[in-house]
Amino acid sequence: MRKVDVFRALHRNRLPGDPLVLPGPWDAVSARVCEEAGFAALATPSAGIAASLGHRDGSTPADEMFAAVARISSAVEIPVSADVEGGYGLAPKELVERLLEAGAVGCNLEDSHQGVLQDPREHAEWLAEVRYAAGDQLFVNARVDTFAHGDGNPQRAAELAIERAALYVAAGAECVYPIGVPASVLPLLRSGIQGPINVFGHLDGEGGPSPTELGELGATRVTFGPGLQRRAARQLRETAESLRP
Repeated sequence: MRKVDVFRALHRNRLPGDPLVLPGPWDAVSARVCEEAGFAALATPSAGIAASLGHRDGSTPADEMFAAVARISSAVEIPVSADVEGGYGLAPKELVERLLEAGAVGCNLEDSHQGVLQDPREHAEWLAEVRYAAGDQLFVNARVDTFAHGDGNPQRAAELAIERAALYVAAGAECVYPIGVPASVLPLLRSGIQGPINVFGHLDGEGGPSPTELGELGATRVTFGPGLQRRAARQLRETAESLRP
């Protein structure tokens, strides 16, 4: 079975409380660690990769991002989905070609640029072009940024997220990712969105709901953005400081 088919199947028939948990490796070593820990698939974080390459989040050159994704994909046997932000201004066909060349079986594509929400219908048309160029070779996860870049009203953000999600699913997205959705609003999104929902999760000790709890509220899959990379950096800092005379 192709890796993309394996990845797609992992999103189907999830039971409440049993979401697909995808850790976010930022390099080959962290990818291998996650694979050895028994995860079925991985989801690269653009912010984590940016930090590892010395860039601010959102400023990684496309060539460097695709090269990093390729190193991660080639280091493991399990499927890898790549966060490629807003697509770096690439035409859909070229974006798909570069993702496939990097070994990715899926991608995150966000609907905001520099903190401003894109027109949802125009973005849906672009997603449809990506879907057409990809055929069945990529699993498209459409990020919805109404909570991240809206007016701060969770109810309004949820209403807009449901509207945008409907457009994106109709355009061929197989999962939607309302990043920043409060856990209390997640059941509302679950009732209004068709198909899988990706939710941002928190690592142990950070005070947020567990992946199991997010699954019970409606999450199909849980990702952690740059959480693992940032925790590893903190642990490295503590170890480095302990070495000082």
